Amino acid sequence: MLETLYNYFGFVGALVVSLFTFFFLVLWMAGVAGICDHANKDTPHKFLLFLAIVIPLYPVVWIIMDMIEQKKELRRL
Repeated sequence: MLETLYNYFGFVGALVVSLFTFFFLVLWMAGVAGICDHANKDTPHKFLLFLAIVIPLYPVVWIIMDMIEQKKELRRL
């Protein structure tokens, strides 16, 4: 698979695509874990968990928004 990326994008392009894919997967797993943890604190949100698994972009956006909210809250302290 990396050889195919190398043939299409060259060395730098394959490196960027591979790193982007890795970071996306890590953020996706962290977002799903955060949504599961958030659902345990409040009422169970099975629909949110379903969205997080079916649409991988949703947990990534959710975790980025959560990080921005935490940064704003830390500035207030």
